Amino acid sequence: MTDDPTRQSELQKMPLCEACAGIQRNWRRAPGHAELEQGANRQEDMRADRYSHHKHNLVTVTSYSCARCGTRWEYENNKANQQAGWSVVGR
Repeated sequence: MTDDPTRQSELQKMPLCEACAGIQRNWRRAPGHAELEQGANRQEDMRADRYSHHKHNLVTVTSYSCARCGTRWEYENNKANQQAGWSVVGR
């Protein structure tokens, strides 16, 4: 990553491709699009009490990258949170 402020400004202004712009963010079960390439999965612990052994608060987060515009996405599959779902994490 560069420290050049001009370059940082250019990177922040890069628009999403039409397909990425159409993804509904922060809504579980919203579809992605055909040009998203799946990356790694990880499990995150959403339990308030870390000592609890209840498995339903383990959430799968999957990373994706758009082949067209390079936008990096994450999809949080949290059945307990309807506002989980797609979020942009970078370029």
